[in-house]
Amino acid sequence: MLLATVLFPCAAQPAAVEPGWILERLARPAPVSTPFVELRGSAMLKAPLRIQGEYARPDADTLVRQVRAPYVETTTIRAGEATIAREGRRPRSFALSRAPELAGLQASFGALLAGDAAALERDYRVSAQGSRQDWVLVLAPRHAAMAESVRDITLRGRGAELRCIETRPVEGVLQRTLLAGAARAAIAAGDGADDEALCREPGTAAG
Repeated sequence: MLLATVLFPCAAQPAAVEPGWILERLARPAPVSTPFVELRGSAMLKAPLRIQGEYARPDADTLVRQVRAPYVETTTIRAGEATIAREGRRPRSFALSRAPELAGLQASFGALLAGDAAALERDYRVSAQGSRQDWVLVLAPRHAAMAESVRDITLRGRGAELRCIETRPVEGVLQRTLLAGAARAAIAAGDGADDEALCREPGTAAG
């Protein structure tokens, strides 16, 4: 083992990944969409609420969160405003300043899909860990309003695939959202899915 490490140092110790490398590969031109499975925990629930749906970016200025189960709801974020339309109810709109979690979603997920590194770094302190095959990108809020509710957001992926977002609130339990291949695997497995394992599953190839 020691000889192999000396002779093949790159194989033994993959080069550390840079935030810029990750952000370049996560950028997706509109229109684009990806399935998601969100685990929403609460001290009042015996098990996390499991929400399935799709994120979509129909154009450069809009982010849509479409929930399909266990209820039907569409959240549209555009021009500093969020509109929530739920089955059987009248749509309601409000400024993102009233909903830090939605502002954080637009600032992080929207900026990632847009490939807007400048916008992301304006709102967060960005750091990266791991390798191109198995990376972690950590976003720490810069602004006090968001920092009052969110400690940090951890994105996990491999190559060009963002597989999981973990949001750690100031109060309450960690919220996990599976995306892309991890979400499809969770949907296929149903209630038997190991969501944490799917989120943290290491990759095997660079993108």
